[in-house]
Amino acid sequence: MAHAIGIDIGVTNVKAICVSADGSVIARESFATHADSPDWPARVRDGLAQFESRQGRASHIGLAAPGVAAPDGSRITWMRGRLAEVEGLCWSEFLSRPAPIINDAQAALLGEVWQGAARGATNAIMLTLGTGVGGAAMVDGQLLKGHLGRAGHLGHVTVDMDGAFDIVNTPGSLESQIGNYSINQRSDGAFQTTHELINAVQAKDPRATEIWRRSIKALAASIASLVNVLDPEIVILGGGIAAAGNALLKLLDEIFRPMEWKLNQNPGVQIALAQLGEYAGALGAAWNAMRLPSNELKPTN
Repeated sequence: MAHAIGIDIGVTNVKAICVSADGSVIARESFATHADSPDWPARVRDGLAQFESRQGRASHIGLAAPGVAAPDGSRITWMRGRLAEVEGLCWSEFLSRPAPIINDAQAALLGEVWQGAARGATNAIMLTLGTGVGGAAMVDGQLLKGHLGRAGHLGHVTVDMDGAFDIVNTPGSLESQIGNYSINQRSDGAFQTTHELINAVQAKDPRATEIWRRSIKALAASIASLVNVLDPEIVILGGGIAAAGNALLKLLDEIFRPMEWKLNQNPGVQIALAQLGEYAGALGAAWNAMRLPSNELKPTN
């Protein structure tokens, strides 16, 4: 039976999933990336070979990774921090077979549109709320990539024009206002993680409640702006912070709805939590590969 394999490369783990053409999951597994070792791409290649030895050779291979992916799907063109070796690596050449790669948040969105919270949608955006804020957008059934592949980096929209520059030189970005990396600074050292903050909110700590509300207000304002630009049917929230569930959604809805531009009797954009968990990116990478004819993958020299 023909099947595809999707591989989602993370700093800590590599997730691999084997799926049929209708999205049925045949097998899934993960293994350590060992990103501190510069030869980690060879571990991905070896892990794929071992996975295929158990599941059979795949008809399509797709990959996802952090960073800016080239619009042609040949490689990650910009990556900072760990996994630096992924920058510029042409996976089709490295694996000696067609292997398109996309940004991990873009892959997660594709997975959610195919089999998850946004199933069947043609206009959707996704925000992954974690250490930073990743993002992706689909408009009229097409994943937005842009001129250089930067499209969809929604965490880098400005919500405070006087704020400090973030990693891509955006002043006061959404990422800096809600990302876990900045919680110590935003709370003046009171909290080390967003998880600690949310626990304090649930215990009705007034300082924590104030910080959390300000963070969610930045998220709501960003979503309102993105809705005006991209006009999605649904906004999907994923990542570790989204695990807060109702503590996130209830407050977000309260703050967002008065900001939302509604047309006529339309009930407004749906905001939902991602459904596919840690394998969303791998599933989306597989779907991306199946949708792209192999002769369309033309690596850029």
